[in-house]
Amino acid sequence: MTPRQIGALLLLSLLWGLSSLFVKVAAPALGPVLLAELRVLIAGLALLAYGLVTRSLPALRGDWPRYLVVGALNFAIPATLIATASLSLPASVFAALNATTPIFGAIIAALWLHERLTLPRLLGLLLGFAGVSLLVGLGPVPLTSRTLLAGGASLLAALSYGLSAVYTKVHLQGRPPQAMATYSQLFAALLITPGLPFSLPAQPPSIQVIGIMLALALLSSAWAFMLYFYLILDAGPTKATMVTYLSPAVAMLLGWALLGESITLWMATGFLLIIASVLLVNAKSEPAKTTHSLEPFEHQQASLLREGMR
Repeated sequence: MTPRQIGALLLLSLLWGLSSLFVKVAAPALGPVLLAELRVLIAGLALLAYGLVTRSLPALRGDWPRYLVVGALNFAIPATLIATASLSLPASVFAALNATTPIFGAIIAALWLHERLTLPRLLGLLLGFAGVSLLVGLGPVPLTSRTLLAGGASLLAALSYGLSAVYTKVHLQGRPPQAMATYSQLFAALLITPGLPFSLPAQPPSIQVIGIMLALALLSSAWAFMLYFYLILDAGPTKATMVTYLSPAVAMLLGWALLGESITLWMATGFLLIIASVLLVNAKSEPAKTTHSLEPFEHQQASLLREGMR
């Protein structure tokens, strides 16, 4: 990779690592539903404005039902679940749990696309299970019903990301990634809207929370997409997906440095097991059937976009 590509990759990892911290700070003040709504709405409108100004946004045409499904699976559902999990888990933990997205993608691809589960992939699934068990059972938070539900929400978000990636591969192959990112987020905002009257915050958010929410939408979603577009086109999808392994680690380090979150030996071990699992389950046995994803809300979005570039 060139120095410029490496710089873009590191900046993208930082933006997506910061997103976990942004969610952790903003969710208690805004509530998970409102935060998810504002995140996808502002990011979608920013990308829409960019596409209109540059005249680069493809027409919606007859693909709107597919973008609606992706908006639900890849944005509305996981964004709300991750924001909910952030109320009970450190940013470093739910970011690491979201790194299991490619594992779920491999399982769904095996069931839906009949991709072969080789021995390395089966070993990878076992390692992923062990890594999640360490993070949830021996992580830096007490093991209570609340933290177990939060961990389950993070894993359900990763499952939704994985399902979205495979759905995209089947139904949106070859669609422009800019259209996928823009329209899917706008549809996600429509899907979340009915829940807003039941989840408004008790008091107006502070200026700090508003700034963090805007940074989450404009920097960690809209701008991060543009960086990922650049990496896909300039460096290729394979090198661009290195962000899968960098951004959760960045989130862990930033959570420790800025929020005072602890990083235990068991937590680091669990995260490394998950990364090893991701490498194994996505090992190239058949190049044409490599599917999956990048993150947390952010990581899987990038996988979705990668599918659209093929």
